[in-house]
Amino acid sequence: MLKLYRWPSDDWQRIGAEMPSEIIWADLLNATAEEKQFVERLLRIRIPSAESLSEIEASSRLVFDHGTLYLSAPAVRRDEEGEAEITPVGFVIGPHVLVTVRFAQLPIFDEIGKRIGSDDRLENGMCVFTSLLEAMVDRGADVLEHLGASVDQLSRGVFRGGLVRRQRPVRSSRRMREALENLGEMADHLAKARDVLLGVGRIASFAGDVGSEWIPAASKKRLEAVSKDVVSLSDYETRLSDKIQLLLDAVLGFINIQQNELFKILTIVSVVGVPPTILVGIWGMNFKHMPELDWTFGYPLAWLAIIASGALPLIWFKRRGWFD
Repeated sequence: MLKLYRWPSDDWQRIGAEMPSEIIWADLLNATAEEKQFVERLLRIRIPSAESLSEIEASSRLVFDHGTLYLSAPAVRRDEEGEAEITPVGFVIGPHVLVTVRFAQLPIFDEIGKRIGSDDRLENGMCVFTSLLEAMVDRGADVLEHLGASVDQLSRGVFRGGLVRRQRPVRSSRRMREALENLGEMADHLAKARDVLLGVGRIASFAGDVGSEWIPAASKKRLEAVSKDVVSLSDYETRLSDKIQLLLDAVLGFINIQQNELFKILTIVSVVGVPPTILVGIWGMNFKHMPELDWTFGYPLAWLAIIASGALPLIWFKRRGWFD
């Protein structure tokens, strides 16, 4: 789909050989080959493919060619199941027109598109590009704030005894498993937010430096502000990452403690059960001549010996503090 902003009609095929001056933004969403060829012919540019936009090296994401900026950055979209995933976004910027190439619906683009009709500050494509970057940074800040609140809530549950319950170890195991799943999901969202912010900061800095000859002074200041915001958010993201790692280590430590408690219980049970088992095994032998068979009080004495052999290890473990 091709959408031309500030062009009064949706029928782009009526446009002649030159791009009308009132158009400042051409948005390509899962564009067809015909739509790509149309934009390339009018603006004399090349439309990058999804494969080229997904390249990770800076030489492929940041290109200045014949007065035109070719930039790409990752963005986050929601799939049909509501899961977040990374999708590439391309920006082709000239002195007047911005061309965006994307392959997924992104609410930020729709919001900026609605502002074009009423916001006089969006004079050209560079202004639209700057507004898109600002919106992406704002969205990233909201995501980090939400993640920070979730991490704080989980931290209170971990370090205030919310995971371990001595009376109900099965419930504790379930809570620890849920905590690990939440930590994994938080780390995944944080990694995606980091990728987006780093991409935005990289293209904002590059555009401000390379395109300084034809970028308006106001847009250049806004790009510098975007770069500074990305740096501050990156510092906050680093602290969040460290805290998530701390919580992960803490949950794994609690799991090890719970396993040690289980092994301790099994050790006590096995040790307590060994002496009575030995006595029962001895007196259960079918030998013809056994002195205990003729004892008057042999049966109660055997019971007393069996009970005492099990009680003495329990008393020893109790004095050693194994039941504390």
